[in-house]
Amino acid sequence: MNPYRLDLVSLSLFALIARTGSITRGAALSHLAVGAASKRISDLEAAIGTALFERHSRGVTLTVAGHALHSHAQRILSEVDLLTADLSDYASGLVGVVRLWANTSAVTQFLPQDLAAFSAANPGIRIELAEGDSREIVMAVLDGRADLGIFADRTPALGLHQVEYRKDRLSLIVPGGHALSGRRSVFFEEVLDYDFVSLPKGTSLADRLQAETDALGRNLKLRIRVRSFDAMCKMVSAGMGIAVLPSDAVHELVSSLHLRQIRLKDAWAQRRLLIGLRDTKAVSRHARLLLEHLASAPAS
Repeated sequence: MNPYRLDLVSLSLFALIARTGSITRGAALSHLAVGAASKRISDLEAAIGTALFERHSRGVTLTVAGHALHSHAQRILSEVDLLTADLSDYASGLVGVVRLWANTSAVTQFLPQDLAAFSAANPGIRIELAEGDSREIVMAVLDGRADLGIFADRTPALGLHQVEYRKDRLSLIVPGGHALSGRRSVFFEEVLDYDFVSLPKGTSLADRLQAETDALGRNLKLRIRVRSFDAMCKMVSAGMGIAVLPSDAVHELVSSLHLRQIRLKDAWAQRRLLIGLRDTKAVSRHARLLLEHLASAPAS
């Protein structure tokens, strides 16, 4: 094969199809027509001399050769992203950019102060912060869309290098005047007869509650799922149920909505927030500086 026949657009398309398991979805993420995407994959297979995907009714899966190319493609695309970011930053007078993805707990409780201190000490480094669910964050780091990711423990991290960042504590949130509002602390098992407000299925917090409920051999009575801490607190205030949320992240909301926080006595209610990165040797100098800063933050 001639390696110079490989182009970055086709490699990026290939990586997206491998991740989504669908040529149609990969084409959409690449902003290409399905026909154009199929032609690029066919040309890529012709250049390499072997099939990269096995086609079936539910989508596509990687062949052995496809897996080999996928590993190389991720490294190449990650390096190109770093090259592009570095050169554009130098042109604009910046030293560099760090792409940081973090879950809502980290963004709400800890990152404002930590990033402000980092930026004051490193004014030439711009931080591009994106907020997401823990599972999305892990995938963003693996795909090279993020240099660093902060996510909750128990999230499948697929071999990412992990460093502890902070700890937070989960509390039960109930409306004022609720039957539980006079309690200072409870075990989770004591409150499973009540309706719950939850985040969407697949988020680290929702998965944790479901796992602990299953371990108790009980059913979680879900009344409604919403997508933010703010919306959860408002649903609790409206009487839609009770909720489990990080204490410090919702302190102001609890106060403004006249809710009550009740300490959960279960050991799992204390969570660890982790920083993940794909390769400690390949991480940029700017990302390493931010990693070291965050990892040395005072324990919460």
